[in-house]
Amino acid sequence: MRSPSYPVMPVRGLRSLVVLALAAGLATAAPAAQARPVDGDATTSTAAAKPYMGWSSWSMQSSKYPGLNPNGDYSYLTEANVRKQTDALATKLKKYGYEYVNIDAGWWRNYAWTPEFDAYGRQKADPVRFPSGMKAVADHIHSKGLKAGIYLPVGLEKEAYGGGKVPIWNAEGCTTADIVYDDLRTTNGWDSAYKIDFSDPCAQKYIDSQARMFADWGYDFLKLDGVGPGSFKSGDNYDNVADVAAWQQAISATGRPIHLELSWSLDIGHADDWKKHSNGWRVDTDVECYCNTLVSWENSVDDRWDDTPAWTRHAGPGGWNDLDSLDVGNGEMDGLTKAERQSYATLWAIAKSPLYTGDDVTKLDSYGLSLLTNREVIAVNQGDAPPARPVTPSDPQQVWAAKNDDGTYTVALFNLADRPASVTADWSTLGFTGKAAVRDLWNHENLGTHRNGITQALPAHGSRLFKVTPRGDALTWTGIEAESSANTLGGNASVADCAACSDGHKVGNLYTGGKLTINNVVVDKAGTYQIKVAYVSGDARSADVSANGGGATRHTFPSTGDWSTVNSVYVPVTLKAGSNTITFDSGSGYAPDIDRIDVPKSS
Repeated sequence: MRSPSYPVMPVRGLRSLVVLALAAGLATAAPAAQARPVDGDATTSTAAAKPYMGWSSWSMQSSKYPGLNPNGDYSYLTEANVRKQTDALATKLKKYGYEYVNIDAGWWRNYAWTPEFDAYGRQKADPVRFPSGMKAVADHIHSKGLKAGIYLPVGLEKEAYGGGKVPIWNAEGCTTADIVYDDLRTTNGWDSAYKIDFSDPCAQKYIDSQARMFADWGYDFLKLDGVGPGSFKSGDNYDNVADVAAWQQAISATGRPIHLELSWSLDIGHADDWKKHSNGWRVDTDVECYCNTLVSWENSVDDRWDDTPAWTRHAGPGGWNDLDSLDVGNGEMDGLTKAERQSYATLWAIAKSPLYTGDDVTKLDSYGLSLLTNREVIAVNQGDAPPARPVTPSDPQQVWAAKNDDGTYTVALFNLADRPASVTADWSTLGFTGKAAVRDLWNHENLGTHRNGITQALPAHGSRLFKVTPRGDALTWTGIEAESSANTLGGNASVADCAACSDGHKVGNLYTGGKLTINNVVVDKAGTYQIKVAYVSGDARSADVSANGGGATRHTFPSTGDWSTVNSVYVPVTLKAGSNTITFDSGSGYAPDIDRIDVPKSS
């Protein structure tokens, strides 16, 4: 979100630019997280069983598109507009599973962005934006068979402090002075709130009072924004794990099921906390461009292909990786080509992100409506299979896949380059060889049987989405440990312990000339082989991969999320019959740590 009173910072999709006072399954794939019923937790086996679907107000609030915000920045958010979008959602999208109408930042602020609070320091609806009050709006949403969502920044907003004299509802003797630190240290992504001190019981009482208010109004969803570690902040002041736990406890105490969603760019190092205490977490910055459209490809739709893979293993029933709004329905106002709109929707679907559009639902164009209502694609998002993950490196041409419960595969091809290119899904990266039946999910078309893989010519930023049904045979593999004494290490490369690795070790320190050569890679016949590379990398890193001293190809390996998690991708290498060498060279940069490679016994 951007602030009307602070300068724009040159950072892509940076929500911290909003008002300072605003909080504003493959065999090698990690298994999906299981539902996490924990004593005292709000998260249960029935909460967030699937990614939620709906609409959010922020994309149109944040845009400079002509006519959206006639009364100044973020002025789109009004009761009239929420009711209008509610009615359109009920008419056009409800039957496809879209059910949440989520009111974002600003409902308690006037057009000058001045906030209003009740006598107990709780946010109070602005009478101009929401003349009927927030309960009446929720009632209208419910009358359409939909669910109502609302928004808060984390912490005690500075304007609610009232010199420390504001009483806390239903907490005799407690005031706002009791619930924050004496030094009034600030928190959240904008430093717009005082950090709450949960060592004082009055602090939980304040969160309880807010949750009780939302429950009494009838809200079914809360987005808690500016949460850290994350939101581009770190350190003790911005550690809001205690806030999230307090909100979970408060929601549970209301007795009303309220979905708790966290935002934004959450720290993956605290993934277990987010999973324990909430139903979803934003893994990235804002998708909106804060420009004259809703989004743009470069700012920051395309970031998701880089940032999502590390989080994939954390998503599952009970809590999901949130990639932000899906703005593919309005054509010109979205700011994207048709190819980009389809790729955007494809990634959200296969990653099992919540599907909530920020478009004007009253003005969906025919192509946008077809993207948002494709039942076969929605079924991928809402089905029981784990999220897809990249099976090839994070290069401009990528393949993502997931194995389904019925033995089929969901396979997506992406060309992220700025010019047309062909992309191939090789069946060996799915663990089998031979024939497979292919169905095009976007076009509802059976493409017949394809042997060993499928290649598609894709436009710039284009994609295809397939269901692949194997008709061939499972591959057999030969595994070679990176740390084997038969291999050759160069430069800084060294063997290190690795509890998660297949034989308890890996080869690391592959930087500025560090090199690993795996010797005696034997195959029966010459050909191009998809070599499975198991690796560890806390961030995305690249390596030059070559065979037999020949020309190298540089590949980028997606982050595994931390330095104790192993993932794998498949890298094409051309081998000769007999014995070969395969080299991973860091070049002048930093390469991932290598656990092992697996070589298919047939090309």
